[in-house]
Amino acid sequence: MVEVRSYAESWPLKTSFVISRGARSQADVVVVEYSSAGFTGVGECTPYARYGESVESVLAEIRSLAPALERGLTQAELQSLALAGAARNAIDCAMADWHSKQSGAHLPDSLSLPTVQTLVIGSPESMAEAAMVAVERGVSVLKLKLDREQVLPRVEAVRAAAPSAELVIDANEAWSGEGLSQLCEALAERGVTMLEQPLPAADDELLAHFPHPLPICADESCHTRKDLPRLQGRYDMLNIKLDKTGGITEALALAEEGRRMGFELMLGCMLCTSRAVRAAWPLGSQARFVDLDGPTWLANDVEPLKFSGGRVYWT
Repeated sequence: MVEVRSYAESWPLKTSFVISRGARSQADVVVVEYSSAGFTGVGECTPYARYGESVESVLAEIRSLAPALERGLTQAELQSLALAGAARNAIDCAMADWHSKQSGAHLPDSLSLPTVQTLVIGSPESMAEAAMVAVERGVSVLKLKLDREQVLPRVEAVRAAAPSAELVIDANEAWSGEGLSQLCEALAERGVTMLEQPLPAADDELLAHFPHPLPICADESCHTRKDLPRLQGRYDMLNIKLDKTGGITEALALAEEGRRMGFELMLGCMLCTSRAVRAAWPLGSQARFVDLDGPTWLANDVEPLKFSGGRVYWT
């Protein structure tokens, strides 16, 4: 007999999380518990308004699938029954967690992973100060959230504050195609090693055969394997997030197919608890960049993983 339970949680942040779309002060997540044969698997997702999701819509979708799950719907069948997104992610990860617990084969591939630390949008001075704090704690890769304002002054301030750190930039679709080539040149000259989603996903065609001296990573433009043919010739890297792929099942398949097609990989997350990071762990060893710092923004965490010295630890 299978029982499925779902519920919402809100986790206050330590400080405001500011990106080009706005600011957030809490992480709103949905949790799924999948119970059978004395074991309970737990999955978590973060509904994202950018993709038309809300806590209410995700809970409704999960509850609509609960009868099929309780009748014995398998993980493989779930992939075709539910669309990729937050709801399927929570269910898929809960089922994967249940299988791991039931079989006893749930040990991680490695005990720790290096993780990027995000710097949210602020003045050049505040971003530089945040960079200094991060590198003092052992972080070696900094991810700068930027809108279209003061791009180079912010990068220059962070570079001066953290001269040895690797810098990557995430524009969250905030930039335009005008002057992008010159801006990429300027970023490369200032030691930036990767640019994530500079343009709105609808403008991806502007990146076709676009000359650039640093790799460009698809985030909002990449959800599942179905996106890969459209991304070739436009992007060099994929940011894989379980809330976009609809769970670990599709995420692993996307990673395999993406690598086969020549894409480098980044593993990302939303604002989330350590439950979501644990679910994404099997992908960590495959990614050039691991961006699993979501739980570090929470004032409190559930069953927290350890984040120290620029790494996240399984224990």
